Amino acid sequence: MFIDTHAHIYTAEFDEDLAAMLDRTTNLDIQHIFMPNVDLDSYPLMMQLAADYSFCHPMVGLHPCHVFHDHEEVLSKLEGEMAHHSFAGVGEIGIDLYWDQTYRKEQIQAFRRQILLAQAHDLPFVIHSRDALDLTIDIVKELQDGTLRGIFHCFNGTIEQAERIMEIGFMMGIGGVITYKNAGVAEVVAQLPLEYLVLETDAPYLSPVPFRGKRNESSYISIIADKLSEIKNVKKDLIASFTTNNAKKVFRDTPF
Repeated sequence: MFIDTHAHIYTAEFDEDLAAMLDRTTNLDIQHIFMPNVDLDSYPLMMQLAADYSFCHPMVGLHPCHVFHDHEEVLSKLEGEMAHHSFAGVGEIGIDLYWDQTYRKEQIQAFRRQILLAQAHDLPFVIHSRDALDLTIDIVKELQDGTLRGIFHCFNGTIEQAERIMEIGFMMGIGGVITYKNAGVAEVVAQLPLEYLVLETDAPYLSPVPFRGKRNESSYISIIADKLSEIKNVKKDLIASFTTNNAKKVFRDTPF
Protein backbone atom coordinates (compact mmCIF):
# COMPACT_ATOMS: atom_id res chain seq x y z
CA MET A 1 0.00 0.00 0.00
CA PHE A 2 1.12 3.54 -0.78
CA ILE A 3 0.00 6.89 0.60
CA ASP A 4 0.12 10.28 -1.09
CA THR A 5 0.75 12.60 1.86
CA HIS A 6 0.33 15.82 -0.11
CA ALA A 7 -1.97 16.47 -3.08
CA HIS A 8 -4.17 19.41 -4.12
CA ILE A 9 -6.57 17.27 -6.12
CA TYR A 10 -9.51 19.61 -5.45
CA THR A 11 -8.17 22.19 -7.93
CA ALA A 12 -9.67 23.01 -11.31
CA GLU A 13 -7.02 20.92 -13.08
CA PHE A 14 -9.01 17.82 -12.05
CA ASP A 15 -12.50 19.05 -12.90
CA GLU A 16 -12.83 16.94 -16.04
CA ASP A 17 -11.40 13.59 -14.91
CA LEU A 18 -11.28 13.43 -11.12
CA ALA A 19 -13.07 10.08 -10.84
CA ALA A 20 -10.90 8.50 -13.55
CA MET A 21 -7.73 9.85 -11.92
CA LEU A 22 -8.76 8.42 -8.56
CA ASP A 23 -9.50 5.07 -10.20
CA ARG A 24 -5.99 5.04 -11.67
CA THR A 25 -4.63 5.88 -8.24
CA THR A 26 -6.43 3.16 -6.29
CA ASN A 27 -5.69 0.59 -9.02
CA LEU A 28 -2.00 1.16 -8.26
CA ASP A 29 -2.65 0.43 -4.56
CA ILE A 30 -2.36 4.06 -3.51
CA GLN A 31 -5.07 3.88 -0.89
CA HIS A 32 -4.98 7.22 0.91
CA ILE A 33 -4.52 10.83 -0.18
CA PHE A 34 -3.95 13.72 2.23
CA MET A 35 -5.09 17.12 1.01
CA PRO A 36 -3.54 20.35 2.34
CA ASN A 37 -5.67 23.46 2.27
CA VAL A 38 -4.47 26.74 0.73
CA ASP A 39 -6.89 29.52 1.71
CA LEU A 40 -10.57 30.30 2.28
CA ASP A 41 -11.40 29.79 -1.41
CA SER A 42 -9.88 26.30 -1.60
CA TYR A 43 -11.47 25.15 1.63
CA PRO A 44 -15.03 24.34 0.41
CA LEU A 45 -13.67 22.58 -2.69
CA MET A 46 -11.42 20.39 -0.54
CA MET A 47 -14.18 19.60 1.94
CA GLN A 48 -16.60 18.59 -0.81
CA LEU A 49 -14.04 16.21 -2.28
CA ALA A 50 -13.38 14.74 1.16
CA ALA A 51 -17.13 14.19 1.61
CA ASP A 52 -17.33 12.41 -1.75
CA TYR A 53 -14.27 10.17 -1.26
CA SER A 54 -13.56 8.77 2.20
CA PHE A 55 -9.92 7.97 1.38
CA CYS A 56 -9.18 11.64 0.63
CA HIS A 57 -8.38 13.30 3.95
CA PRO A 58 -8.59 17.08 4.46
CA MET A 59 -6.23 19.31 6.39
CA VAL A 60 -6.90 22.86 7.51
CA GLY A 61 -4.40 25.67 7.12
CA LEU A 62 -3.30 28.85 5.37
CA HIS A 63 -0.55 28.54 2.77
CA PRO A 64 2.27 31.08 3.29
CA CYS A 65 1.82 32.49 -0.24
CA HIS A 66 -1.71 33.44 0.81
CA VAL A 67 -0.70 35.22 4.02
CA PHE A 68 -1.45 38.92 3.70
CA HIS A 69 -2.40 41.82 6.00
CA ASP A 70 -5.69 40.10 6.90
CA HIS A 71 -4.13 36.76 7.86
CA GLU A 72 -5.38 36.86 11.46
CA GLU A 73 -8.99 37.19 10.32
CA VAL A 74 -8.57 34.41 7.75
CA LEU A 75 -6.94 32.12 10.30
CA SER A 76 -9.75 32.76 12.78
CA LYS A 77 -12.28 31.64 10.17
CA LEU A 78 -10.32 28.51 9.31
CA GLU A 79 -9.74 27.67 12.95
CA GLY A 80 -13.47 28.04 13.57
CA GLU A 81 -14.07 25.15 11.17
CA MET A 82 -12.35 22.80 13.61
CA ALA A 83 -15.42 22.98 15.84
CA HIS A 84 -17.53 21.49 13.04
CA HIS A 85 -15.22 19.11 11.16
CA SER A 86 -12.42 16.65 11.79
CA PHE A 87 -9.11 17.16 10.04
CA ALA A 88 -6.12 14.89 9.46
CA GLY A 89 -3.67 17.70 10.14
CA VAL A 90 -2.84 21.38 9.89
CA GLY A 91 -1.45 22.44 6.55
CA GLU A 92 -0.16 23.59 4.31
CA ILE A 93 1.63 26.07 6.54
CA GLY A 94 5.08 27.60 6.62
CA ILE A 95 7.20 30.32 5.04
CA ASP A 96 7.88 31.10 1.37
CA LEU A 97 10.56 33.70 0.64
CA TYR A 98 10.95 32.82 -3.04
CA TRP A 99 8.15 34.79 -4.65
CA ASP A 100 7.74 37.80 -2.39
CA GLN A 101 9.08 38.87 1.00
CA THR A 102 6.57 41.67 1.55
CA TYR A 103 4.71 39.69 4.22
CA ARG A 104 7.69 37.91 5.76
CA LYS A 105 6.79 39.00 9.29
CA GLU A 106 3.16 37.99 8.81
CA GLN A 107 4.19 34.62 7.38
CA ILE A 108 6.26 33.91 10.48
CA GLN A 109 3.38 34.98 12.73
CA ALA A 110 0.91 32.77 10.84
CA PHE A 111 3.31 29.83 10.90
CA ARG A 112 3.78 30.06 14.66
CA ARG A 113 0.06 30.44 15.28
CA GLN A 114 -0.76 27.38 13.19
CA ILE A 115 1.91 25.26 14.86
CA LEU A 116 0.33 26.08 18.22
CA LEU A 117 -3.07 25.25 16.75
CA ALA A 118 -1.81 21.83 15.68
CA GLN A 119 -0.29 21.31 19.10
CA ALA A 120 -3.52 22.25 20.89
CA HIS A 121 -5.48 19.71 18.82
CA ASP A 122 -2.74 17.02 18.87
CA LEU A 123 -2.53 17.12 15.07
CA PRO A 124 0.47 16.89 12.73
CA PHE A 125 1.34 19.78 10.46
CA VAL A 126 2.75 19.96 6.95
CA ILE A 127 5.41 22.57 6.26
CA HIS A 128 6.06 24.61 3.11
CA SER A 129 9.58 26.06 3.28
CA ARG A 130 10.63 27.42 -0.11
CA ASP A 131 13.80 29.48 0.33
CA ALA A 132 13.14 29.30 4.08
CA LEU A 133 14.16 25.80 5.15
CA ASP A 134 16.61 26.84 7.89
CA LEU A 135 14.15 29.42 9.22
CA THR A 136 11.27 26.94 9.41
CA ILE A 137 13.50 24.33 11.05
CA ASP A 138 14.61 26.92 13.63
CA ILE A 139 11.00 27.77 14.50
CA VAL A 140 9.87 24.15 14.80
CA LYS A 141 12.95 23.32 16.88
CA GLU A 142 12.21 26.23 19.21
CA LEU A 143 8.62 25.07 19.75
CA GLN A 144 9.31 21.33 19.84
CA ASP A 145 8.45 20.07 23.31
CA GLY A 146 8.17 16.44 22.30
CA THR A 147 4.55 16.71 21.15
CA LEU A 148 5.02 18.19 17.67
CA ARG A 149 5.02 15.95 14.60
CA GLY A 150 4.72 16.48 10.89
CA ILE A 151 6.32 16.65 7.47
CA PHE A 152 8.70 19.03 5.76
CA HIS A 153 6.92 19.00 2.41
CA CYS A 154 8.92 18.89 -0.83
CA PHE A 155 12.25 18.38 0.91
CA ASN A 156 15.14 19.64 -1.22
CA GLY A 157 17.73 20.51 1.39
CA THR A 158 21.23 19.43 2.28
CA ILE A 159 22.36 16.48 4.38
CA GLU A 160 22.95 18.89 7.26
CA GLN A 161 19.41 20.26 7.00
CA ALA A 162 18.01 16.73 6.81
CA GLU A 163 19.90 15.84 9.98
CA ARG A 164 18.37 18.84 11.75
CA ILE A 165 14.90 17.75 10.63
CA MET A 166 15.46 14.23 11.89
CA GLU A 167 16.78 15.54 15.21
CA ILE A 168 13.43 17.24 15.86
CA GLY A 169 11.55 14.07 14.89
CA PHE A 170 9.98 15.22 11.62
CA MET A 171 9.53 13.43 8.31
CA MET A 172 10.60 14.63 4.88
CA GLY A 173 8.21 14.56 1.92
CA ILE A 174 9.75 13.07 -1.24
CA GLY A 175 8.09 13.79 -4.56
CA GLY A 176 8.69 14.14 -8.27
CA VAL A 177 11.74 16.38 -7.85
CA ILE A 178 13.87 13.28 -7.14
CA THR A 179 13.40 12.35 -10.81
CA TYR A 180 14.88 15.66 -12.04
CA LYS A 181 18.45 15.18 -13.23
CA ASN A 182 19.98 18.46 -12.08
CA ALA A 183 17.95 19.07 -8.93
CA GLY A 184 20.48 17.42 -6.62
CA VAL A 185 17.72 15.98 -4.44
CA ALA A 186 18.29 12.35 -5.39
CA GLU A 187 21.91 12.51 -4.25
CA VAL A 188 20.87 13.75 -0.80
CA VAL A 189 17.92 11.36 -0.44
CA ALA A 190 20.23 8.44 -1.25
CA GLN A 191 21.98 9.12 2.06
CA LEU A 192 18.85 9.43 4.22
CA PRO A 193 17.30 6.62 6.27
CA LEU A 194 13.92 5.37 5.06
CA GLU A 195 12.58 5.83 8.59
CA TYR A 196 12.22 9.57 7.94
CA LEU A 197 10.74 9.60 4.43
CA VAL A 198 7.16 9.80 3.17
CA LEU A 199 5.89 9.97 -0.41
CA GLU A 200 3.96 12.87 -1.92
CA THR A 201 3.00 14.24 -5.32
CA ASP A 202 2.00 17.88 -4.66
CA ALA A 203 -0.48 17.30 -7.50
CA PRO A 204 -1.19 19.06 -9.79
CA TYR A 205 2.35 20.50 -9.47
CA LEU A 206 5.89 19.06 -9.75
CA SER A 207 5.15 16.05 -11.96
CA PRO A 208 7.87 13.41 -12.08
CA VAL A 209 9.75 12.52 -15.25
CA PRO A 210 8.45 11.52 -17.85
CA PHE A 211 5.47 13.81 -17.13
CA ARG A 212 7.43 16.88 -16.09
CA GLY A 213 5.70 20.01 -17.31
CA LYS A 214 2.31 18.31 -17.41
CA ARG A 215 -0.35 17.96 -14.72
CA ASN A 216 0.72 15.84 -11.77
CA GLU A 217 -1.65 13.34 -10.15
CA SER A 218 -1.70 10.97 -7.20
CA SER A 219 -1.22 7.86 -9.35
CA TYR A 220 2.34 9.08 -10.00
CA ILE A 221 3.26 8.06 -6.47
CA SER A 222 4.13 4.77 -8.13
CA ILE A 223 6.73 6.51 -10.32
CA ILE A 224 8.22 8.31 -7.32
CA ALA A 225 8.39 5.01 -5.41
CA ASP A 226 10.17 3.38 -8.37
CA LYS A 227 12.77 6.15 -8.40
CA LEU A 228 13.26 5.99 -4.63
CA SER A 229 13.67 2.22 -4.92
CA GLU A 230 16.38 2.77 -7.55
CA ILE A 231 18.11 5.47 -5.52
CA LYS A 232 18.14 3.41 -2.32
CA ASN A 233 18.84 0.12 -4.15
CA VAL A 234 16.03 -1.71 -2.37
CA LYS A 235 12.85 -3.38 -3.54
CA LYS A 236 9.76 -1.29 -4.14
CA ASP A 237 7.89 -3.35 -1.52
CA LEU A 238 10.31 -2.06 1.10
CA ILE A 239 9.71 1.52 -0.03
CA ALA A 240 5.97 0.91 0.32
CA SER A 241 6.36 -0.57 3.79
CA PHE A 242 8.56 2.18 5.22
CA THR A 243 6.84 5.18 3.67
CA THR A 244 3.35 3.91 4.51
CA ASN A 245 4.26 3.17 8.11
CA ASN A 246 5.89 6.58 8.40
CA ALA A 247 2.76 8.29 7.08
CA LYS A 248 0.65 6.33 9.54
CA LYS A 249 2.85 7.53 12.38
CA VAL A 250 2.36 11.14 11.32
CA PHE A 251 -1.38 10.86 10.66
CA ARG A 252 -1.94 8.42 13.50
CA ASP A 253 -5.53 9.40 14.21
CA THR A 254 -6.67 8.84 10.63
CA PRO A 255 -8.52 5.55 10.05
CA PHE A 256 -6.44 3.46 7.66
